[in-house]
Amino acid sequence: MKVEFVNPFIKAGIDVLVQLVGGGTERGQLAVRSVVFTSQPISIAVGVSGQIRGQVIYGMSQVTATKIASAMIGTPFITFDETAASAISELGNIISGNAMSLLAESGYSCDITPPTVIRGLNIEIGTSLPALVIPLYTVCGKIEVNVAMAESA
Repeated sequence: MKVEFVNPFIKAGIDVLVQLVGGGTERGQLAVRSVVFTSQPISIAVGVSGQIRGQVIYGMSQVTATKIASAMIGTPFITFDETAASAISELGNIISGNAMSLLAESGYSCDITPPTVIRGLNIEIGTSLPALVIPLYTVCGKIEVNVAMAESA
């Protein structure tokens, strides 16, 4: 996978998280995952099509998702309910949309699908390509950004 496909998601993720939840956001050590992996308890899946195809999955704990939703909405959530899920879905949409803008600046024309929130433990998610995993550490907790992208044929 080309680094120019991954860097926009790192930059967009850090920029958006700093803006929405405040505090610093730091990138952790990169890792590679096979095409099937067990997701976090809360995941947001976004498809990418166009000159680049693939999928990005944002995974986090339920505690982290609830804290981020609370920061985004400005109201504390006790549980991860439908309103919190909607906020987390929008987080995936905002980060992915900003990454698409950065890819467009590099000459790649791409679109994203509406985000899908996946809830549950031990759920296997399959991608057509291996994923590069970028952990982002925020004041609300860790988010794993799984990027599986390739140039379209």
